[in-house]
Amino acid sequence: MTNMKIYNKYIAAIVLSLVLASCKAPLATVVKDEVKENIPQNFNQQEQGDANNNSGTTPWRQFFTDPNLVSLIETALKNNQELMITLQEIEIAKSGVLAKKGKLTPTVSAGIGAGVSKVGRYTSEGAGDASTEIEPGKEVPDPLGNFEGGLIANWEVDIWKKLRTEKESAIAHYLSTVEGKNFVLSNLIEEIADNYYELLALDNQLEIIQQYTKLQEKALEISKIQKEAAAATELAVKKFEAELAKSKATEYTIRQQITEKENEINALCGRYPQTIVRSKGDFMAMIPQTVYTGIPSQLLANRPDIKQAELELKAAKLDVEAARKEFYPTLEISATLGLEAFKPSYLVKLPESVAASLVGELAGPLINKSAIKANFQTADARQIQSLYEYDKTILNAYLDVANLMSKVKNIDQYYKLKSDETKALEQSIDIANQLFRNSRADYLEVLLNQRDALDAKMELVEAKQKQLSTVVDIYKSLGGGWK
Repeated sequence: MTNMKIYNKYIAAIVLSLVLASCKAPLATVVKDEVKENIPQNFNQQEQGDANNNSGTTPWRQFFTDPNLVSLIETALKNNQELMITLQEIEIAKSGVLAKKGKLTPTVSAGIGAGVSKVGRYTSEGAGDASTEIEPGKEVPDPLGNFEGGLIANWEVDIWKKLRTEKESAIAHYLSTVEGKNFVLSNLIEEIADNYYELLALDNQLEIIQQYTKLQEKALEISKIQKEAAAATELAVKKFEAELAKSKATEYTIRQQITEKENEINALCGRYPQTIVRSKGDFMAMIPQTVYTGIPSQLLANRPDIKQAELELKAAKLDVEAARKEFYPTLEISATLGLEAFKPSYLVKLPESVAASLVGELAGPLINKSAIKANFQTADARQIQSLYEYDKTILNAYLDVANLMSKVKNIDQYYKLKSDETKALEQSIDIANQLFRNSRADYLEVLLNQRDALDAKMELVEAKQKQLSTVVDIYKSLGGGWK
């Protein structure tokens, strides 16, 4: 008896040592977010930002004042397919949270079953059945049937909080998909606004080319009259005819661009081709809004893509923690309660037909942990990858705002100079035409002046479009558009 006690102690010691050995787990890589810690105080060293004044916090309905543009954005928010896909990703992530949450509670199932077995007569089970009487004079039937029904419960006790960690990771991933949806909203509104302003610019360029075509028609008439009066040659007539044909061809090119741009907006709105309602006359009179950048640290709270990357980093860290806990033993408890008998009529005989069991099992990985190690190493690598992605997102966000701030200033100066150039060339056209009528200027001078004026007007329209689009871009880069 004493030897048996000693033997049992040895067995217990060996089992305990094996369990403790299985608890040995590798350490995760410690990641440090230096980019977030070292973010500059201002976007521009020459200018100080105002934390109380940030256009990124302005709701898009207040930022955009054109009713036609607002209507297009509202349509896109209802019908855009990419946005609808993102919303389903949120639902998928939400289901993932529910699945992880469900693992924390026991699973209970109900079932019924029936079977038959035939054991050998000269076995311990067969000999036992043959010598057993269920009732006086009635032996156990052979073959022996089995009918059962009842409840089965299984529960993994979260002793290391592994399941809770997995649930927290699923929640972080779910929240990141919500921020991803916000980023899609921000991008969608930016795309609608940029394409809308490009469409208005094309409308104005079409008007300019139509005016230029009329100007060439008049110049052609004058060149023909001068040819009849021997004040010009056939070469001048042909040059103006060629220029007139070129301007008409350009008009069709712009019309095609307008059609494609309208359909691009329609695609963003999730609808079939139709005319885009817009105000064409006051495009050049539009004044870009003043944008206030605030301070760089506000990007961390305003930009959905940064918050999404931060939440993905949090989820990756939790995944590493959960993967590390796979090295620890798991405690599982299972229980059954029901009725069991070899004849259906005996199922109602209580308490003889009542069957129950309760089992607790503590088990941990001991040999061949390669799969667990691989899973841990994968989670650890993804954690580092998520950190780099987070750092890259912050850095790109800062550079976006810095570049666009510089672009806003430079495009304003560019627009002013192009406006001066256009005014001067328009005056030179009148002078050149007057001199041409009086045969004091060559037709080439008239053509060159008209072409230069046309190019300047077209570039001025493009500059206005870039002015408006740059303001939209910086608004989105500051985290605006999704609120």
